[in-house]
Amino acid sequence: MPEAPSIRTALGGFPDYELIDSGRRCKLERFGGVTVIRGEPKAWWEPNLPAAEWDKAQAVHDEDDGWDLRPGCPREWKLRYGDLTFLARISDTSKHLGVFPEQSPHWEAIRQTAAPGARLLNLFGYTGAATLVGAAAGWQPTHVDASKPATAWARENQAASRLDDKPIRWIVEDAVKYVRREIKRGSRYDGILLDPPAFGRGPDGNVWKVERQLPELLELCREAFSEQPRLLLLTTYNVEASALMLRNLVADLMKPYGGQIDVGELALPHSSAPDRLLPLSIYARWTAQTPTGLPRG
Repeated sequence: MPEAPSIRTALGGFPDYELIDSGRRCKLERFGGVTVIRGEPKAWWEPNLPAAEWDKAQAVHDEDDGWDLRPGCPREWKLRYGDLTFLARISDTSKHLGVFPEQSPHWEAIRQTAAPGARLLNLFGYTGAATLVGAAAGWQPTHVDASKPATAWARENQAASRLDDKPIRWIVEDAVKYVRREIKRGSRYDGILLDPPAFGRGPDGNVWKVERQLPELLELCREAFSEQPRLLLLTTYNVEASALMLRNLVADLMKPYGGQIDVGELALPHSSAPDRLLPLSIYARWTAQTPTGLPRG
Protein backbone atom coordinates (compact mmCIF):
# COMPACT_ATOMS: atom_id res chain seq x y z
CA MET A 1 0.00 0.00 0.00
CA PRO A 2 1.30 3.52 -0.76
CA GLU A 3 2.01 5.82 2.16
CA ALA A 4 -0.70 8.26 3.22
CA PRO A 5 -0.35 11.85 1.97
CA SER A 6 1.96 13.91 4.15
CA ILE A 7 2.03 17.56 5.18
CA ARG A 8 5.17 19.58 4.44
CA THR A 9 5.50 22.83 6.35
CA ALA A 10 7.92 25.70 5.86
CA LEU A 11 9.32 25.44 9.37
CA GLY A 12 12.64 27.22 9.82
CA GLY A 13 15.03 28.16 7.06
CA PHE A 14 13.09 31.27 6.00
CA PRO A 15 13.23 33.79 8.88
CA ASP A 16 12.23 36.63 6.57
CA TYR A 17 8.72 35.19 6.32
CA GLU A 18 6.06 34.68 8.99
CA LEU A 19 2.41 33.67 8.77
CA ILE A 20 1.09 35.60 11.75
CA ASP A 21 -2.61 34.70 11.58
CA SER A 22 -5.41 33.71 9.20
CA GLY A 23 -9.18 33.51 9.15
CA ARG A 24 -12.32 34.81 7.47
CA ARG A 25 -10.70 34.01 4.11
CA CYS A 26 -7.71 36.27 4.73
CA LYS A 27 -4.15 35.90 6.03
CA LEU A 28 -1.89 38.25 7.98
CA GLU A 29 1.76 37.83 6.98
CA ARG A 30 5.19 39.35 7.46
CA PHE A 31 7.55 39.53 4.50
CA GLY A 32 10.81 40.86 5.90
CA GLY A 33 9.86 44.03 7.77
CA VAL A 34 6.51 44.52 5.99
CA THR A 35 3.21 43.12 7.26
CA VAL A 36 0.44 42.53 4.73
CA ILE A 37 -3.12 41.24 4.59
CA ARG A 38 -4.16 39.24 1.55
CA GLY A 39 -7.18 37.15 0.62
CA GLU A 40 -6.92 33.41 1.27
CA PRO A 41 -9.90 31.29 0.15
CA LYS A 42 -8.78 28.28 2.21
CA ALA A 43 -8.90 30.14 5.55
CA TRP A 44 -12.50 29.37 6.50
CA TRP A 45 -12.03 29.68 10.30
CA GLU A 46 -12.01 32.60 12.72
CA PRO A 47 -8.76 34.55 13.27
CA ASN A 48 -6.75 33.73 16.37
CA LEU A 49 -5.65 37.32 17.00
CA PRO A 50 -7.88 40.34 17.75
CA ALA A 51 -8.69 42.90 15.08
CA ALA A 52 -6.27 45.37 16.67
CA GLU A 53 -3.35 43.15 15.58
CA TRP A 54 -4.63 42.95 12.02
CA ASP A 55 -5.07 46.72 11.94
CA LYS A 56 -1.27 47.09 12.24
CA ALA A 57 -0.74 45.75 8.70
CA GLN A 58 1.15 48.12 6.40
CA ALA A 59 -0.49 46.89 3.20
CA VAL A 60 -3.93 45.39 2.57
CA HIS A 61 -5.07 43.79 -0.67
CA ASP A 62 -8.73 43.79 -1.68
CA GLU A 63 -9.90 41.65 -4.59
CA ASP A 64 -11.97 44.51 -6.01
CA ASP A 65 -9.92 47.60 -5.13
CA GLY A 66 -6.35 46.27 -5.17
CA TRP A 67 -3.69 47.39 -2.67
CA ASP A 68 -4.13 49.98 0.08
CA LEU A 69 -0.72 51.04 1.44
CA ARG A 70 0.01 52.89 4.64
CA PRO A 71 2.34 55.90 4.37
CA GLY A 72 5.94 54.75 4.19
CA CYS A 73 5.14 51.22 3.04
CA PRO A 74 7.67 50.23 0.35
CA ARG A 75 6.67 48.92 -3.05
CA GLU A 76 9.77 46.73 -3.28
CA TRP A 77 12.16 45.26 -0.72
CA LYS A 78 14.56 42.33 -0.29
CA LEU A 79 14.00 38.97 1.37
CA ARG A 80 16.80 36.63 2.38
CA TYR A 81 16.59 32.86 2.04
CA GLY A 82 19.91 31.32 3.00
CA ASP A 83 22.48 32.79 0.61
CA LEU A 84 19.78 33.86 -1.86
CA THR A 85 17.97 37.19 -2.17
CA PHE A 86 14.44 37.52 -3.54
CA LEU A 87 12.74 40.80 -4.39
CA ALA A 88 9.29 41.18 -2.84
CA ARG A 89 7.18 43.56 -4.88
CA ILE A 90 3.71 45.10 -4.58
CA SER A 91 2.19 45.53 -8.03
CA ASP A 92 -1.08 47.02 -9.20
CA THR A 93 -2.11 43.84 -11.02
CA SER A 94 -1.72 41.05 -8.46
CA LYS A 95 -2.01 40.17 -4.78
CA HIS A 96 1.15 38.08 -5.03
CA LEU A 97 4.49 39.45 -3.86
CA GLY A 98 6.73 37.21 -5.98
CA VAL A 99 7.61 34.63 -3.31
CA PHE A 100 5.64 31.57 -2.19
CA PRO A 101 7.16 30.59 1.19
CA GLU A 102 5.14 27.36 1.45
CA GLN A 103 7.30 26.01 -1.38
CA SER A 104 10.50 26.05 0.68
CA PRO A 105 10.28 22.26 1.38
CA HIS A 106 10.49 21.81 -2.40
CA TRP A 107 13.58 24.00 -2.50
CA GLU A 108 15.24 21.67 -0.01
CA ALA A 109 14.37 18.66 -2.20
CA ILE A 110 15.92 20.44 -5.20
CA ARG A 111 19.13 20.90 -3.22
CA GLN A 112 19.18 17.29 -2.03
CA THR A 113 18.86 15.87 -5.54
CA ALA A 114 21.38 18.17 -7.25
CA ALA A 115 24.42 16.76 -9.04
CA PRO A 116 27.19 18.57 -10.95
CA GLY A 117 26.08 19.13 -14.52
CA ALA A 118 22.57 17.71 -14.05
CA ARG A 119 19.98 19.56 -16.14
CA LEU A 120 16.86 20.96 -14.50
CA LEU A 121 13.75 22.13 -16.37
CA ASN A 122 11.53 24.52 -14.40
CA LEU A 123 8.17 24.91 -16.14
CA PHE A 124 5.87 27.79 -15.10
CA GLY A 125 8.92 29.13 -13.25
CA TYR A 126 7.40 32.53 -12.31
CA THR A 127 9.94 34.71 -10.45
CA GLY A 128 12.58 32.01 -10.26
CA ALA A 129 12.99 30.97 -6.61
CA ALA A 130 13.24 27.26 -7.47
CA THR A 131 15.46 28.04 -10.46
CA LEU A 132 17.92 29.96 -8.30
CA VAL A 133 17.92 27.33 -5.56
CA GLY A 134 18.77 24.77 -8.23
CA ALA A 135 21.51 26.89 -9.79
CA ALA A 136 23.13 27.53 -6.40
CA ALA A 137 23.06 23.79 -5.64
CA GLY A 138 24.78 22.76 -8.87
CA TRP A 139 21.93 22.08 -11.29
CA GLN A 140 22.02 23.63 -14.78
CA PRO A 141 18.52 25.12 -14.93
CA THR A 142 16.29 26.08 -17.83
CA HIS A 143 13.55 28.41 -16.62
CA VAL A 144 10.35 28.58 -18.72
CA ASP A 145 7.46 30.98 -18.19
CA ALA A 146 5.03 32.59 -20.62
CA SER A 147 5.20 35.95 -18.82
CA LYS A 148 7.90 38.43 -19.81
CA PRO A 149 7.45 40.51 -16.62
CA ALA A 150 7.75 37.42 -14.40
CA THR A 151 10.88 36.27 -16.21
CA ALA A 152 12.41 39.75 -15.96
CA TRP A 153 11.67 39.67 -12.23
CA ALA A 154 13.38 36.26 -11.98
CA ARG A 155 16.48 37.67 -13.64
CA GLU A 156 16.48 40.53 -11.14
CA ASN A 157 16.41 37.91 -8.39
CA GLN A 158 19.40 36.24 -10.05
CA ALA A 159 21.34 39.50 -9.95
CA ALA A 160 20.26 40.22 -6.35
CA SER A 161 21.47 36.75 -5.36
CA ARG A 162 24.81 37.30 -7.12
CA LEU A 163 24.33 34.24 -9.32
CA ASP A 164 25.10 35.96 -12.64
CA ASP A 165 27.85 33.43 -13.30
CA LYS A 166 25.47 30.45 -13.13
CA PRO A 167 24.41 28.81 -16.43
CA ILE A 168 20.69 29.59 -16.33
CA ARG A 169 18.66 29.63 -19.55
CA TRP A 170 15.70 32.02 -19.41
CA ILE A 171 12.89 31.16 -21.84
CA VAL A 172 9.67 33.16 -22.37
CA GLU A 173 7.34 30.65 -23.97
CA ASP A 174 4.33 28.40 -23.57
CA ALA A 175 5.45 25.38 -21.52
CA VAL A 176 3.81 22.71 -23.69
CA LYS A 177 5.24 24.13 -26.91
CA TYR A 178 8.70 24.40 -25.40
CA VAL A 179 8.80 20.81 -24.17
CA ARG A 180 7.62 19.56 -27.57
CA ARG A 181 10.45 21.41 -29.27
CA GLU A 182 13.01 20.12 -26.78
CA ILE A 183 11.91 16.56 -27.50
CA LYS A 184 12.34 17.11 -31.24
CA ARG A 185 15.79 18.59 -30.63
CA GLY A 186 16.81 15.59 -28.52
CA SER A 187 17.33 17.82 -25.48
CA ARG A 188 16.86 15.86 -22.24
CA TYR A 189 16.63 16.76 -18.54
CA ASP A 190 17.53 15.01 -15.29
CA GLY A 191 14.98 16.93 -13.23
CA ILE A 192 11.66 18.58 -14.07
CA LEU A 193 9.63 20.99 -11.94
CA LEU A 194 6.00 21.83 -12.74
CA ASP A 195 3.91 24.43 -10.92
CA PRO A 196 1.08 25.03 -13.39
CA PRO A 197 -1.71 27.54 -12.85
CA ALA A 198 -5.29 26.32 -12.70
CA PHE A 199 -6.03 28.64 -15.63
CA GLY A 200 -3.93 30.89 -17.82
CA ARG A 201 -3.14 32.23 -21.27
CA GLY A 202 0.10 31.81 -23.14
CA PRO A 203 1.89 34.60 -25.04
CA ASP A 204 0.02 33.65 -28.23
CA GLY A 205 -3.38 33.59 -26.50
CA ASN A 206 -3.56 29.83 -26.01
CA VAL A 207 -5.77 28.89 -23.05
CA TRP A 208 -4.34 26.62 -20.35
CA LYS A 209 -6.70 24.58 -18.14
CA VAL A 210 -4.83 22.34 -15.76
CA GLU A 211 -7.44 19.57 -15.59
CA ARG A 212 -7.38 19.19 -19.37
CA GLN A 213 -3.75 19.72 -20.26
CA LEU A 214 -1.69 18.52 -17.31
CA PRO A 215 -1.86 14.80 -18.28
CA GLU A 216 -0.67 15.69 -21.79
CA LEU A 217 2.19 17.79 -20.43
CA LEU A 218 3.28 14.99 -18.10
CA GLU A 219 3.45 12.59 -21.01
CA LEU A 220 5.68 15.06 -22.83
CA CYS A 221 7.85 15.34 -19.73
CA ARG A 222 8.34 11.59 -19.80
CA GLU A 223 9.85 11.94 -23.26
CA ALA A 224 11.99 14.88 -22.12
CA PHE A 225 13.63 12.95 -19.29
CA SER A 226 17.16 11.67 -19.54
CA GLU A 227 17.83 7.95 -19.21
CA GLN A 228 18.47 8.34 -15.48
CA PRO A 229 16.23 11.10 -14.11
CA ARG A 230 16.70 12.35 -10.58
CA LEU A 231 13.65 14.45 -9.70
CA LEU A 232 10.08 15.24 -10.70
CA LEU A 233 8.20 17.83 -8.66
CA LEU A 234 4.54 18.64 -9.40
CA THR A 235 2.63 21.27 -7.44
CA THR A 236 -0.88 22.52 -8.07
CA TYR A 237 -3.13 25.04 -6.36
CA ASN A 238 -6.24 23.69 -8.10
CA VAL A 239 -8.86 23.21 -5.38
CA GLU A 240 -10.63 20.48 -7.37
CA ALA A 241 -7.58 18.21 -7.40
CA SER A 242 -6.24 16.01 -4.61
CA ALA A 243 -2.83 14.67 -3.60
CA LEU A 244 -4.00 11.15 -4.45
CA MET A 245 -4.89 12.26 -7.98
CA LEU A 246 -1.35 13.57 -8.39
CA ARG A 247 0.09 10.33 -6.99
CA ASN A 248 -1.72 8.31 -9.64
CA LEU A 249 -0.52 10.58 -12.44
CA VAL A 250 3.11 10.54 -11.29
CA ALA A 251 3.10 6.80 -10.51
CA ASP A 252 2.05 6.07 -14.10
CA LEU A 253 4.60 8.50 -15.49
CA MET A 254 7.63 7.32 -13.51
CA LYS A 255 6.86 3.59 -13.32
CA PRO A 256 9.74 2.62 -15.67
CA TYR A 257 12.28 4.28 -13.36
CA GLY A 258 11.40 2.84 -9.96
CA GLY A 259 12.22 5.39 -7.29
CA GLN A 260 9.89 6.70 -4.63
CA ILE A 261 6.89 9.02 -4.54
CA ASP A 262 5.89 11.41 -1.79
CA VAL A 263 2.54 13.22 -2.03
CA GLY A 264 0.68 15.56 0.26
CA GLU A 265 -0.01 19.20 1.06
CA LEU A 266 2.19 22.23 1.44
CA ALA A 267 1.12 24.21 4.49
CA LEU A 268 2.27 27.12 6.63
CA PRO A 269 2.26 27.20 10.44
CA HIS A 270 0.96 30.25 12.30
CA SER A 271 3.26 32.06 14.71
CA SER A 272 0.20 33.03 16.79
CA ALA A 273 -1.16 29.46 16.88
CA PRO A 274 1.57 26.86 16.14
CA ASP A 275 -0.89 23.95 16.15
CA ARG A 276 -2.89 25.50 13.31
CA LEU A 277 -1.72 24.96 9.73
CA LEU A 278 -2.86 26.83 6.63
CA PRO A 279 -3.07 24.39 3.67
CA LEU A 280 -2.12 26.07 0.41
CA SER A 281 -1.33 23.52 -2.30
CA ILE A 282 -0.94 19.85 -3.06
CA TYR A 283 2.14 18.19 -4.49
CA ALA A 284 3.68 14.97 -5.77
CA ARG A 285 7.43 14.45 -5.60
CA TRP A 286 9.29 11.61 -7.30
CA THR A 287 12.95 10.96 -6.51
CA ALA A 288 15.28 8.33 -7.92
CA GLN A 289 16.69 5.46 -5.92
CA THR A 290 20.47 5.83 -5.75
CA PRO A 291 23.15 3.72 -4.07
CA THR A 292 23.46 6.29 -1.30
CA GLY A 293 19.74 7.03 -1.12
CA LEU A 294 18.03 10.39 -1.26
CA PRO A 295 16.44 11.99 1.78
CA ARG A 296 12.64 12.11 1.70
CA GLY A 297 12.11 15.28 3.71
